[in-house]
Amino acid sequence: MARMVLVIIYMLLSVSGIVMVKAGAASAEFGVAAGILNMKLDLLTLAGLSCYVVSFLLFMKILTQYELHYIVPITTGIVQILILLAAFFIFREKIAPLNLIGIFVVIIGIVLMNLKHTSSVS
Repeated sequence: MARMVLVIIYMLLSVSGIVMVKAGAASAEFGVAAGILNMKLDLLTLAGLSCYVVSFLLFMKILTQYELHYIVPITTGIVQILILLAAFFIFREKIAPLNLIGIFVVIIGIVLMNLKHTSSVS
C-alpha cells in the first residue's frame, strides 16, 4: 500500500509541476548577455520546477520497488492522461477526438498490463 501511495504522490507532483511551469511560463524571461545566462522566473514557475524535481526523485525510488517494464508505461500513461485533463480544465485547451481515442487506448493498455502482471505474479 505504501508503494502505491508513493506512486500516486509522484504522479500528482509530476502533473502539478508541469501545470505550474506552464502557468508561469508566460512571465519567464531567458537571455544571454556577455556570455552569462540570465533567467527571470516567477514564484509559480519555481514551485513547478520544485514539484517536478521532487517527482523525479520519487520516481527514482519507485523504480527500485517495481519492475521497470511494468511501472514506467503505467505511470507515464496515467500522467499523460492527467496532463491532458489539466490542460482542458485549467488552460481551456481543446481535446481533439483523436486525443479521446488515445486516452481510451492508454486506459485499455493499463488494464491489460495489470491483468498480465497480476496473472504472472501468482
